[in-house]
Amino acid sequence: MLLTDQHVGWLEHTGEHITLSCGASAPIYSFNHDANNQTVMQAWARHFRNHYCSDLNLPMLKPDNMTKAKYLLELKFPSKIGGSGPATRSGDFAEILVADYLTYLHGYMVPRTRYDRKTITNESTKGSDVIAFKNVSDKPTRSDEMLIYEVKAKLTGNAKGSRLQDAIDDSQKDEVRIAESLNAIKQRLFDLRDFDNMNKVGRFQSGEDHPYQRKYGAATVLTSSAFDQAILATSSTKEHPAGVDVDLLVIQGEDFMKLVHALYERAANEA
Repeated sequence: MLLTDQHVGWLEHTGEHITLSCGASAPIYSFNHDANNQTVMQAWARHFRNHYCSDLNLPMLKPDNMTKAKYLLELKFPSKIGGSGPATRSGDFAEILVADYLTYLHGYMVPRTRYDRKTITNESTKGSDVIAFKNVSDKPTRSDEMLIYEVKAKLTGNAKGSRLQDAIDDSQKDEVRIAESLNAIKQRLFDLRDFDNMNKVGRFQSGEDHPYQRKYGAATVLTSSAFDQAILATSSTKEHPAGVDVDLLVIQGEDFMKLVHALYERAANEA
């Protein structure tokens, strides 16, 4: 595992699964983070920061009268307090964590284009939360795979309804917004002059001519006080077009929001 990926090593499969009311099964992962591990936290903060603004572009984008940290905290990152800032931080963090899970543990290609062109920092970007690709070669084949994940987080408080069910319900909307999401990814990759990955994404815009596998996923990231297996087990995929084939994921950990704020602060101050 590369240095920038070592935080994913804190994700451990507990060996347990939650069986939903429809019969589908969701694996439980525990995120056993160590905020005192300076090496991993520093690399993770750099990786996290670059979702919002690349270190290469940061000196040119920030106003002359702002430090890098002030620019990131005030104009790029969701705010720590006030309005929808904390909720947006929570959601962004959960999405990026699931993207890392798919990239580094399951070998998917996940373009990181969702956060660096936000016009309103305290709002989530529209479209599907995480879109991942696999088995993409120069010649399209039926084994090419696109996995579309919806992610819901609850990083403070206690369980109030199933956030996994919320993710499943929102996943049903992905069928109608996937075209816009793919177009947004492709346009951003064009801006970055990443033509190789742009062409790979473009392959999934021509499903009628070149069929591929389209899969759906739903994940929830929960702080330990909001993690309740009995509530999560009431979730169901029976209304989802993919039924029991929806890929499910539950991640729980201690003091998640404290970690989130520490990560954003470190990402800013170490820029």
